[in-house]
Amino acid sequence: MRASRLLALSILVLILAACGGNSPVGGDATSASTSGQGATPDASKPANSRLILATTTSTVDSGLLDELLPVFERQTGYKVVPLSLGSGQALATAERGEADVLLVHSPDAEAAFMAAGHGVDRRLVMHNDFVLVGPENDPAAIKDVKRAGEALTRISRAAAPFVSRGDNSGTHALEMKLWKAVAIEPKGQRWYLEAGGGMGQTLQIANERRGYTISDRATFLAQRRNLQMSVLVQGDPTLLNIYHVIRVNIAKSDKINAGGAKAFADFMVGPEAQRRIGEFGKATAGEPLFTPDAGKDAASLGS
Repeated sequence: MRASRLLALSILVLILAACGGNSPVGGDATSASTSGQGATPDASKPANSRLILATTTSTVDSGLLDELLPVFERQTGYKVVPLSLGSGQALATAERGEADVLLVHSPDAEAAFMAAGHGVDRRLVMHNDFVLVGPENDPAAIKDVKRAGEALTRISRAAAPFVSRGDNSGTHALEMKLWKAVAIEPKGQRWYLEAGGGMGQTLQIANERRGYTISDRATFLAQRRNLQMSVLVQGDPTLLNIYHVIRVNIAKSDKINAGGAKAFADFMVGPEAQRRIGEFGKATAGEPLFTPDAGKDAASLGS
């Protein structure tokens, strides 16, 4: 009888051991599965998360990118590497296949870029305007002149200091078009200085020289507290400043992040970014620095 009990007890121990043995195996399988999930890339994170954005200095100097990029990165998993350049330099960088997507404001150069097949998509994002700014004592007497060309003519006649970006940016391209329209060649004149830098730097130099310059309104308002300058000429339709987002043609390089470029372009014209663009600047500058334009016809903006 005792032997039978011992035998039964031994069998029970073996059964319990077997069941217990299954438990660690089950636990290990669960652990392995969890570990495997951790090792596998998150389905929501893109395989190639690095996105190179070539953009104009105004989107950086105004602070707009600081507002938009963190939102885009959180929503999509992409990590944006912004290249702050003049629009001409940004377009040239993309033409070499060294950027995935563009956010620029040089319409004539953009049209040529698209016509040459360098871009595959160009969408209207927003606009603001250019303003002619200068010292408050206004030695060239341009305040409240209605036309930018007339203001430049007065600056030339007064030989008042004028600081140009001189960097093939969208702002520089507009300035050159305005000088040409009034048949004035400013280069080489003692009163004319080319900064060769971004909008923020150009404003600082003009401020130091007590001179005039052309600025996008957003950058000027963002930096106004550090300047002894005022907006003197505004409202001329020729001073409209329009921004487009452009996806770079993947034919430029096999390294182009086409998926990221599309995600960024879609985001910029989407409701979240457009809402933020429309509100940007209200708290700090007292007014919006840009007007959201997704879905509009660019030709209608100047009317």
